[in-house]
Amino acid sequence: MGARADQLASKFDQSCREFDTVVEKLNDAEWKKETAAEKWSVGVVAHHVAGGCAGIAGLVQAVAKGQPLPGLTMDMIHENNAKHAKDHANTTKAETLTLFKTNAAHASSMVRGLSDAELDRSATLLGARSMTAAQVIEGILITHINEHLGNIRATIGAK
Repeated sequence: MGARADQLASKFDQSCREFDTVVEKLNDAEWKKETAAEKWSVGVVAHHVAGGCAGIAGLVQAVAKGQPLPGLTMDMIHENNAKHAKDHANTTKAETLTLFKTNAAHASSMVRGLSDAELDRSATLLGARSMTAAQVIEGILITHINEHLGNIRATIGAK
């Protein structure tokens, strides 16, 4: 909608392109390697990122629109992540990339549609920290991809 939203969406899109490029090139052995940080296979980490785009985009939208936030705690998030890792231990690269591309495109479009006023709207997250929608985009949506991508790269020895 505005220059700020477009800039944030472009930054998100760049992280998505980098993630997609790395995941596309993974071979079967790399897909199955366990990451040191998450203690999950690279494939599970990639699927976690793919699914996380939708969940975090929903959080951004809720903050931006002034909607009620889910009553999540970090313990609940960790529990959900552990369940996800078990449930998706055998998810394929093709399934993961399809999910990622769909969720990333939706998130990018949603971010691009935010007004400056919506980007500046804030909410208290996880019962402690007040963040604007713009801060959630940069500090959670984009950072989530970049941190997990860094762990995948470290696991497979890529730069």
